[in-house]
Amino acid sequence: MKINENFLKIQSSYLFSNIAKKVNAYTAANPDKPIIRLGIGDVTRPLAGECISAMHRAVDEMADEKTFMGYPPEYGHKWLLEAIRDNDYKARGVDIDISEIFVSDGAKSDCGNIGDIFSQENKVAVCDPVYPVYVDTNVMAGRSGDFVNGGWSNIRYMPCTAENGFLPEIPKEKVDIIYLCFPNNPTGMAITKDELKKWVDYANENSAVILYDSAYEAFITEENVPHSIFEIEGAKTCAIEFRSFSKTAGFTGVRCGYTVIPHELKAGGTELNALWARRQATKFNGVSYITQRAAEACYTEEGKKQIRETIAYYQKNAQVIYNGLKDCGFTVYGAVNSPYVWLKTPGDMGSWEFFDTLLHEIQVVGTPGEGFGPSGEGYFRLTAFGSAENTAKAVERIKNYFGK
Repeated sequence: MKINENFLKIQSSYLFSNIAKKVNAYTAANPDKPIIRLGIGDVTRPLAGECISAMHRAVDEMADEKTFMGYPPEYGHKWLLEAIRDNDYKARGVDIDISEIFVSDGAKSDCGNIGDIFSQENKVAVCDPVYPVYVDTNVMAGRSGDFVNGGWSNIRYMPCTAENGFLPEIPKEKVDIIYLCFPNNPTGMAITKDELKKWVDYANENSAVILYDSAYEAFITEENVPHSIFEIEGAKTCAIEFRSFSKTAGFTGVRCGYTVIPHELKAGGTELNALWARRQATKFNGVSYITQRAAEACYTEEGKKQIRETIAYYQKNAQVIYNGLKDCGFTVYGAVNSPYVWLKTPGDMGSWEFFDTLLHEIQVVGTPGEGFGPSGEGYFRLTAFGSAENTAKAVERIKNYFGK
């Protein structure tokens, strides 16, 4: 018996697991010092009432022999697929067929699992800083090469820095798989339709595929920022899109998302849609009926209203963080189209040093930028997903400490 030795290449634990260990150790040693967590992107507001009601009805149906549901359809119930198509795409002038939508247990799973349908020989490009799942899953799959000078030799890193507005530049060499996330995690920055069109054109010209993570599209406030890559002409022949109910509707603990793969997207004459369908049918048994009914309720008029109110709550938190830190003299980014605030650490302080300072001195937890890649060093991410009370307290603690 032999193991997949690619697993030995990656760090022994995930970024947010490392953070949790540090926080747990501090809490155990200092039980009298309450911590405010603005690190991991987990929501805190309860699910919309419409979703809860839908789940209760579904539970009752599962308790009745006449309405009991067993295995769900492999790719999602038709009524949910139609709700997704009509509200997330047709309403924006995008023509997507329900056979191109695959309901899953979340965008994170799909972003990691999508690599199953691609060859190990593909050249991968990622933004830097980047959501760690994109890189780690390619390391696991054997596409990474060796870890040299802080990066993987076979992965093309596209620096996103203050100098280029935290937007990646088109690669000068050919790459095959391009990960893009907008609004971006961790920087909180968004991309305009004109800028995204450049990527679509590049992908089509170079027979590449864009893996587009739009998990945070519900936070977009500006008009010229696309909610879906399929709003861009030509995207159907070069892009796969990942969507999530986690950040949109608070489903982090419920687990539901979906992936869209147009039939027009092909490699060597083979539809990637068919490959993903086969992969999902083999390795995934579908999302529970109760969860899918909750997701469907997001698209009712009352559900939309309730979800907008929750999004507005987090958006206000983001502005409180952004404005508070800016007033304190920090250089800050994000918050406009995103629940994330990306800040420059003070002086020459490293991102993990800043993390330790916040934890030990004022009991505030964020995420060190270095954990997102080489270009994240010297930066730090705070999330707007805490309560309004704790968000205000955290900002006040930071201002009091660094305003000395």
